[in-house]
Amino acid sequence: QVQLVESGGGLVQAGDSLRLSCAASGRTASAYTVGWFRQAPGKEREFVASINQYGAAVYGDSVKDRFTAFRVNDENTVTVSLQMSSLKPEDTADYYCAASAAIAPPPTAEITYDYWGQGTQVTVSS
Repeated sequence: QVQLVESGGGLVQAGDSLRLSCAASGRTASAYTVGWFRQAPGKEREFVASINQYGAAVYGDSVKDRFTAFRVNDENTVTVSLQMSSLKPEDTADYYCAASAAIAPPPTAEITYDYWGQGTQVTVSS
C-alpha cells in the first residue's frame, strides 16, 4: 500500500511559477510510478505528468514545456515535485498525485493508478 500527501498549492498570478510536492510512502513506494492529475471546477480529471522509478517522465499536451517533474527515492519514501512555470489561469485546478504499478512507459490513464492523495488547490489569477 502507498500513502500520498500533496503540498505546495496556493494562489499565484499568471506567469508565475509554483512547485508542488508529493510524498509517497510505503514499503514498496519506490517501485511505483507517481503521476499528477488535475481537476478544474466542472471539468473531468486531466492527466498532467507522470514519472517512473527510472526517472522517465511524460507530460500532458497542455503543460508540456511548462511543467517538469522531479523524483527523489529514499528507502520507503518517494518525493515527486512538479515544477510549474509560466502559469496560466486555465491551470487553476485541484492537483492530485497518484501511484501506479505500471512502469514503462509511465502511464497516463487514470484507471491505471491505484492510490491517490487528497489533492492541493492551485489558483492562477489573470
